[in-house]
Amino acid sequence: MSFFAILLALVLEQARPLKAVNLIYTSMNRWVAWVARTFDAGVQHQAWITWGITVIGPALVTMLVHWTLEWGVGWLFAVIWNVALLYVTLGFRQFSHHFTAIREALENGDETLARELLAEWQQVQVGLIPHSEIVRHVIEYSMIAAHRHVFGVFFWYAVLSIVGLGPFGAVVYRLTELAQRRWQEPTKVGSLVSQSLRSVASQAWLALDWLPSRMTALGFAIVGSFEDAMDGWRNHAQNFPEDNDGVILAATAGAINIRLGGASLQTPKDDDDKPDTSGGSSTPGRIPEVAHFAQVVGLVWRTVIMWLVLVALLTMANLVG
Repeated sequence: MSFFAILLALVLEQARPLKAVNLIYTSMNRWVAWVARTFDAGVQHQAWITWGITVIGPALVTMLVHWTLEWGVGWLFAVIWNVALLYVTLGFRQFSHHFTAIREALENGDETLARELLAEWQQVQVGLIPHSEIVRHVIEYSMIAAHRHVFGVFFWYAVLSIVGLGPFGAVVYRLTELAQRRWQEPTKVGSLVSQSLRSVASQAWLALDWLPSRMTALGFAIVGSFEDAMDGWRNHAQNFPEDNDGVILAATAGAINIRLGGASLQTPKDDDDKPDTSGGSSTPGRIPEVAHFAQVVGLVWRTVIMWLVLVALLTMANLVG
């Protein structure tokens, strides 16, 4: 069932993508903010309870609905429920419009518009960064987004589907990512969250994303330049600020022989008088150009197809067995 649910969700999401602002995403953002505002007491044990209410609570509800449909109504309705959950948790179109808009601006020679779109997408201060740096940041943000919106959800849904808990894995992964992102924000929700809750959210996210990020990097290595991707993983992952993200970006750089890493962009809270040099040194490879966007898209889609084929084979083996 997992293969068909993932495939149908991807096809549906490509045909009829959810709008960037919709009731489901708005409700989840409000839920994350409300739980933090209501239960965050600023102590470690309470922070874990708050995180559990935020993430595990909704995931258990989705599993309760799944079991009710599967055992009380019929497996077909359970499949439809799984497709619906994957439709809102998994998909390229949740972020690809940013990538497409910036790529079109660069192809048209409008670097000013590309910088504005990049700043709007990531809520950062772009300044007058050169053409290659625009491309580099777009590729890095896009690959991380592809992992979090597609491969990470794909991994946990497929793995937990083996024991009948696929929807639980997909919801937990996306809500964990959403909670840590919202609670780390310097303004709005994040400014009202205690340091204990921020720390717990970061720990939970790093733990939950540890294995999926390495499976994503392995997928990029298999469908790209394997030796170079693995070399980048071993020797350059530490060049990036975040451990899990670093593995993905280092493997991406090696897989298509492109230079990634370097100074990161400033967020609005950064001191404008102090240049931001975080992000470590760059990986070896070619200077990023607009032509590399096509290679990035190809790398991602080849990886999707590879994992779909693997899940299909596992599904067939399970049915035969």
